[in-house]
Amino acid sequence: MNRAAFAAAMAGVALLATSCSSEPTYGESVKRCVAAIKSRPDGDKAKPEPCEPLKEDDDTTLIMDKTLGDLGWLDKDGNLDKDALNRNP
Repeated sequence: MNRAAFAAAMAGVALLATSCSSEPTYGESVKRCVAAIKSRPDGDKAKPEPCEPLKEDDDTTLIMDKTLGDLGWLDKDGNLDKDALNRNP
């Protein structure tokens, strides 16, 4: 086998190995965390297990987004609705 063929074969093996990983991507972990936060009971302050792989800042941001939405302080696009914020002190 020549060097070019060997390099191509090894690149294929490396690609296959990374695409078959059982670990979720960071983006998949974020989606799982959002679903877990949305489904947890009211008053539950424990960090959901699917959120464990996330950086603390990302986890906090997702929790704040859910909280602001629950309070009605976000518009339909998920942006802070200052009028709603002023109506609900």
